[in-house]
Amino acid sequence: MTESSSKKHIRLVVDGMTCDDCERHVSHALKSVGADNISASFRRNEATFELTDLNQLDAAKQAITDTGYKPGDATVFSDPQPSVLPDTGGNFDYDLLIIGSGGSAFSAAIQAVSYGAKVAMVERGTVGGTCVNIGCVPSKNMLRAGEINHLAAQNPFQGLNTSAEPVDLGKLIDRKDELVGALRQQKYIDLIDEYGFEFIQGEARFVDEATVEVNGRKIKARNFLISTGASPAVPNIPGLKDVDYLVSTTALELKELPKRLAVIGSGYIAMELGQMFHNLGAEVTLMQRGARVLKSYDPEISEAVTTALTDQGINIITGATFHRVEQDGDLKRVYLTVNGQEEVVEAEALLVATGRQPNTEALNLSAANVRVGDSGEVLVNDYLRTSNHQIYAAGDVTMGPQFVYVAAYEGGVVAKNALAGSEERVDLTAVPGVTFTHPAVATVGLTEDQAQSSGYAVLTSVLPLDAVPRALVNRETTGVFKLVADAKTRKILGVHVVAENAGDVIYSGVLAVKFGLTIEDLRSTLAPYLTMTEGIKLAALTFDKDVSKLSCCAG
Repeated sequence: MTESSSKKHIRLVVDGMTCDDCERHVSHALKSVGADNISASFRRNEATFELTDLNQLDAAKQAITDTGYKPGDATVFSDPQPSVLPDTGGNFDYDLLIIGSGGSAFSAAIQAVSYGAKVAMVERGTVGGTCVNIGCVPSKNMLRAGEINHLAAQNPFQGLNTSAEPVDLGKLIDRKDELVGALRQQKYIDLIDEYGFEFIQGEARFVDEATVEVNGRKIKARNFLISTGASPAVPNIPGLKDVDYLVSTTALELKELPKRLAVIGSGYIAMELGQMFHNLGAEVTLMQRGARVLKSYDPEISEAVTTALTDQGINIITGATFHRVEQDGDLKRVYLTVNGQEEVVEAEALLVATGRQPNTEALNLSAANVRVGDSGEVLVNDYLRTSNHQIYAAGDVTMGPQFVYVAAYEGGVVAKNALAGSEERVDLTAVPGVTFTHPAVATVGLTEDQAQSSGYAVLTSVLPLDAVPRALVNRETTGVFKLVADAKTRKILGVHVVAENAGDVIYSGVLAVKFGLTIEDLRSTLAPYLTMTEGIKLAALTFDKDVSKLSCCAG
């Protein structure tokens, strides 16, 4: 390292800190070697400080070691506020103003604070966004409750005598709300003070390219992040607006179980919530316009899911034309045509789950010179910049992959590009998707059709679940593993699974697709026997072998 007369700002990983006293010990150690502007955080496992002479960095690490803690990687910046873009004129209130408070918002805020940026977050509703409040957390909690109830009422093992009493939906919802409240506090609200950014309650509206108005206050920022998410979309079906229908949010607030539930839509939200209510004791009918469920997935996946849900007693109607919806007291009627025949579906509750729309209406984006697409989504480039290059967007508001882990990843990219001078492109080539039905559906990479449309010569392997030993011992064999590979390089292009715990299995597929593993790479691995993940190796063997004629564990 070369000596410099200007101070260097350093962020150093420090493992072993567990409390406030630890922070003081580390700070004292750094002060002993001449460091200035010291801040240590045991929650973030790091210390930030300034040194005039970088030759002292090794001494700083040794001082921390002597105190009983373990220094790790150091990031060195040349400016005390290292990564905030230089002042280009104007009087700004914040380096980054974030509109929204979900996964991408908090990821960006935490990253931006680590760069020394002045950050504020604006939220018009409940802190935490979709996932923790009305999406992933509450739905998966209720799905698990439904699964347990279903297995109690009907399990696949002869000799087990189990039964299920009527469900107290109100108590389940109350406990779900307690979980949501606790996680919202721990994973979102508490972090505002922990990281020290400003939180502003209110609705933000752009008044020009560098200014928003919140509660009558005009706020200027050097950079903005639009992270306002999406909300349920409602189709234009005659009579629907006059009916007391549910969407994904309100369905998770019901305190009484409907006898019958009709669901318009059969994507992942429709299937998850439909199966949840079925498992809790309702009669469920899924209806959709398309010819098959999960139409963007491979046909083998759709077929396996349809078979599983139908066998469980869920009624699935495909190829429907919706004519009108009406309500008579508590009874809802959906009038439709299927295969040329008119039908009427009656139910006490109607759930509309036909996709989501971006939350952009109130933002007045035209005043900020931010272009939107046909559905109102914010248009961004590979760096997540909008048509106004000081304004970024991330997460569901861009209508990219609707997953909280994608949003969080994108929020971090925005912070780097807006404040650290980076030019990082978003890479969404290996994004896993999971539908948490039972069996679950998980996929990553290209489908067979997508691979062929992209110009690949394609090899595929389809392994029925009854060839996977774990499924056999579980006595649940409805499902499939499908691998898609490049015939020339034999690299894995896509992995698609319908099976119990498919969401856990798919991470192996993510690694295979992201890092270009080949069929031979998968075959050469040791897969633990009697796990569902073994299905990926068996599917790799299936390209050239009939695995039904192999002994257990044979490769």
